[in-house]
Amino acid sequence: MQLPMQLPIYQADAFTSELFKGNPAAYVPLSSWLDDKLLQQIAAENNLAETAFTVPAGSGFELRWFTPGEEVPLCGHATLVTAHLLWTELGFSESEIHFYTRSGELIVRREDELLALDFPAQQNSEIPLSENYAHALGAEPLRALEVAGSNDQLLLEFAFADVVANLSPDMRALLKLPYKGLICTAPGEGFDCDFVSRFFAPAIGIDEDPVTGSAHTRLVPFWAQKLDKTCLKAKQISPRGGELDCVLAGERVLMRGRAVTYLRGQISL
Repeated sequence: MQLPMQLPIYQADAFTSELFKGNPAAYVPLSSWLDDKLLQQIAAENNLAETAFTVPAGSGFELRWFTPGEEVPLCGHATLVTAHLLWTELGFSESEIHFYTRSGELIVRREDELLALDFPAQQNSEIPLSENYAHALGAEPLRALEVAGSNDQLLLEFAFADVVANLSPDMRALLKLPYKGLICTAPGEGFDCDFVSRFFAPAIGIDEDPVTGSAHTRLVPFWAQKLDKTCLKAKQISPRGGELDCVLAGERVLMRGRAVTYLRGQISL
């Protein structure tokens, strides 16, 4: 009788120092890649915004992320969770971790109690604003911006943080839009930060993501130019909420935050 395959699994909350806040992600360390279909099934079973998988690669790791619905090219909070767990649970001892991903090399560094993500910045280009977005979100944005040639995420700027906080999207209407995710943002007045955001992506199995690191690779360049400053305090004002200290460093975005471990377990396949 063949024994089932056993895989370790961990879960932690990112961009927070308190359990049940920030953004949860699962992490499954592997010695070699499993079939993509099986990776997707594990992520669907976990039913979290992302499940991260790594395989050792030289002195670093290949890293992939899966939502319940599909593999994604970039994920900040699950990268933070992965680094946190490599340091706290799996004995990694160097002061920085290099991850090799579909979005290039990503670096996470330990800075006292904080972890710093070093990601590529993404520049935005304004596009015509369709009335479909106001209909789907229940509020009128000021303008829309995209990354040229990408339909992954659309950035929508609103006038006030309270408008973003009170958005109640029609998820069925969002599914009909040509973008997989909508980043909704506004100045942070009243929320003790430079800017706020929320992120909706029902097309990839995430109605609302609690804290979205990848979105900040676009939000930070946008607000750095708008506010004429490179050090920014951000809040994602989802129901769980999260905080990020961000820096625009040339063509890179640095995002600092914490993570807290929630679960240690084992998968039987």
